[in-house]
Amino acid sequence: MYKLSSLLVGMSIFVFSSCGEVDNNIVEREKLKINIDTVAVNPEPKLTLSDINIELGLLYDKYTLDDIYPYKDTTRRFQWNKIRNLLFFVDSIQQEPALWATLQNYKNRNGEAPLIKEYERNAYGNISDKYGVQRRQSVPLYSLNDTIKPERYSNDGSLVKYIGDYGSFIKAEHVWFGGEWYIPKKYVKHLVDSAVFDKVAFVDVVNQNITTLEKSGVDWLVRSKNPATTGLRRPPYQHETPVGLFVFQEKKPKMFYLVDGTNNIGGYSPFASRFSNGGYIHGVPVNLPRTTDIEWSNTLGTTPRSHMCVRNATSHAEFLYNWIRVGESLLFVIE
Repeated sequence: MYKLSSLLVGMSIFVFSSCGEVDNNIVEREKLKINIDTVAVNPEPKLTLSDINIELGLLYDKYTLDDIYPYKDTTRRFQWNKIRNLLFFVDSIQQEPALWATLQNYKNRNGEAPLIKEYERNAYGNISDKYGVQRRQSVPLYSLNDTIKPERYSNDGSLVKYIGDYGSFIKAEHVWFGGEWYIPKKYVKHLVDSAVFDKVAFVDVVNQNITTLEKSGVDWLVRSKNPATTGLRRPPYQHETPVGLFVFQEKKPKMFYLVDGTNNIGGYSPFASRFSNGGYIHGVPVNLPRTTDIEWSNTLGTTPRSHMCVRNATSHAEFLYNWIRVGESLLFVIE
């Protein structure tokens, strides 16, 4: 996965003699003194997994699930070990200054991704790479030795670390699955330089739950622990919620959806926060002719059944909608 890169910061020391000229011998001695002090005194402590402390600090306390809870004839759980490791990952990538960007191609607005070198086509004509990332709404990644034909696709909403500009491409490190790639600039949205990833949501497609955590001082505080319903793979209209790391990209108070296979509006989902392609975290869907919100559905926390989105109780979707910062809050979808 992601490998931290060192950042070298140059320092210039100017020491003047009484006549206003630089004394090179003094300069060299001062440089040596600073280098020794920098190495020997107060070295930057290395972050370890034991530094990740998770505490309960709920801001939303409806429908709160226990860490381990019953489901039919079995149990489900929050995968805290996996969550802790990913929070360690989030803290680690921010230990050194970096420039961040997200990859965007919602509804192919930046142009359909070109065909990669080796691709697969399913019975419905949909093209994907060998990792299951579909061509539609994706972003092409080129290897560093070939900018003619891309190597693989990346999901819309993926986080990358910007390295530099190379003509019509940028060079970037993919934060989720690693590696350095050339990416056409038209698919790249740079995040603000002051971006701090201190709000992270986790959706578990196996246990059908969602939790939100926020960095407070040295601790990560659990802000909510709730049931959710993720996407079901049922081509051509329904797709599973993609696993990975995403940046929240936009928010809509109402996300209107179409009846499958038509251009007719079928209803809306309230408090929708988009993370990848047409995937949103949102409240309970409202089918026309109804026009008022629905708070709860008994299908929440059961089995995947949405089109890709992550359904929540509407009040929890509203909490998350108000809590996240677009372009600075992250979502992990885990298995």
